[in-house]
Amino acid sequence: MLGRRSSTIVFALGCSWDIFGALGGPVQAPVLVLPPEAAEYRQKTIDVFETSWTAYKEYAWGHDDLSPVSMSYSDAYGGWGATIVDALDTIWLMGLTDIFEEALNFTTSVDFSVTPTDDQIDLFETTIRYVAASLATYELSGYQYPALVEQAKVLVDKMAYAWVGNNSVPYGYMNWNETTPVVGTTNIAEAGTLTMEWGTLSNFTGNQTYRKLSEESVIYIANLPPPLPALPAQDFDPTTGQFVGSYVSWGGGSDSYFEYLIKWARLSNTDNNIFADAWAAAVDSSIQNLARTSTVLDWQYMADWDAGEIIHIGSHLECYLAGNWMLGGKLLNNDTIVNYGLALMESCWNTYASTATGIGPEYFGYFSSDGNYTGSTPSDGDIAFYERHGFFIYPGESDYYLRPEVLESNFYAWRVTGDPKYVQRAADALDSFTEYLPAPSAYAGINDVDATDSTFIDDMQSFWFAEVLKYLFLTFNDPSVISLDELSLVDVFNTEAHPFKAPPAKEVYGSGTPLSTDPSAFRPISAPLPVISPAPAVAPLPVSSGL
Repeated sequence: MLGRRSSTIVFALGCSWDIFGALGGPVQAPVLVLPPEAAEYRQKTIDVFETSWTAYKEYAWGHDDLSPVSMSYSDAYGGWGATIVDALDTIWLMGLTDIFEEALNFTTSVDFSVTPTDDQIDLFETTIRYVAASLATYELSGYQYPALVEQAKVLVDKMAYAWVGNNSVPYGYMNWNETTPVVGTTNIAEAGTLTMEWGTLSNFTGNQTYRKLSEESVIYIANLPPPLPALPAQDFDPTTGQFVGSYVSWGGGSDSYFEYLIKWARLSNTDNNIFADAWAAAVDSSIQNLARTSTVLDWQYMADWDAGEIIHIGSHLECYLAGNWMLGGKLLNNDTIVNYGLALMESCWNTYASTATGIGPEYFGYFSSDGNYTGSTPSDGDIAFYERHGFFIYPGESDYYLRPEVLESNFYAWRVTGDPKYVQRAADALDSFTEYLPAPSAYAGINDVDATDSTFIDDMQSFWFAEVLKYLFLTFNDPSVISLDELSLVDVFNTEAHPFKAPPAKEVYGSGTPLSTDPSAFRPISAPLPVISPAPAVAPLPVSSGL
């Protein structure tokens, strides 16, 4: 079976580094046959999108996010209408022509040179939502709307001021209306998740500075002595050029740094092997140092690590890892990595299948043969839950914040294997969403995935449109649309599910030699840390779901 790690999976990747110079293989299964009910669920996904869009248009038009319980709005991303821009390519793919025209007209008329909120602006969020959506839509539409490239350029030209002096790594935030960086710490996800978007902008404008800046940041981090072989610490200080602390994770704060290493190698076909080599080395080190299985049901997990201690936790955000390893394993023609990805997918899906709502929590803990440290004190109820399911919902982290990562990896599992069980799982998730997430307007996250009468979170983030509904739609749609393989039709998704067109694949990704790192030279500093992931824009409201 696919899920739980079997004894046939080989651990000793480090003993055969020549596999990283092997010829790459196709990503998608040769035959992908959708089950008959896929068409029904494709339309159901469009219906959910349109319901969500109608509510956003009525109560929050022009603002970043709809507050679906209070029927109001929030502006956490510059007040530039993040939902409208972030949804552009999903609207195009769904063929919603009228909605697309109004969204396009709005996007191309926004003045991105100033923020009406006068807030500090996050480089990472601005890049993955606004810049990526604009450029991906320009490509998908057949290059019909060059104003989208101009809008992306306005944003990136401003964000380029986040590099100061000789710093290789940018600060994470900008005082936007003053065009000055906010001096402070960042994390490797924020600093390492610019290459796909900024590199694509270089292609369209001819200005290679965008690509150079974004690549330089990643290369610097990859070469800095890490706490574990090939696994950088999560937090970083651009002023000193040093890591802050020693925390290692594939979860939030680190996630898309690792994700983009292999994706940028594929999207750019760069001759600089450091990107593919750093990703392959990180995977190998993770299998050797972080891979753990639960003492109940033998689920495969990837632990966190800090100062020599394994932390037995996982997260919804981290579940992107499964799909990323499937994609990278296929590109490197490495079945071991692919099988790990499939096993991680099973453990992530188990967090959905085990709750009362059929939806997974924000964080979860587990125990393995080497220990049970999770950074929390599980209750008797948590332990009883673990004994049934092989994980427990981490105390205080029972919410579902409309996140996409489990469905993202489920999409990759479907495309990689052709197994229709993944299409059924997407249908099951959609059924759960339509049963438990309808709010007074549109859909809202819930505070407790293991309660069928949970209260709502009063925030509908733009990634509901950009990621959740897009990955569902693509799972139920013709697999030749947004192909992961087909010659000139190949697409590589950014971390917000915006697809970029890639050239035909290279024969080999990586040099065949692991990226050499020296943990003995690791010298972290201490400094305040940034916020990792968007929190609800407003406090959760005690409003019943009505179920």
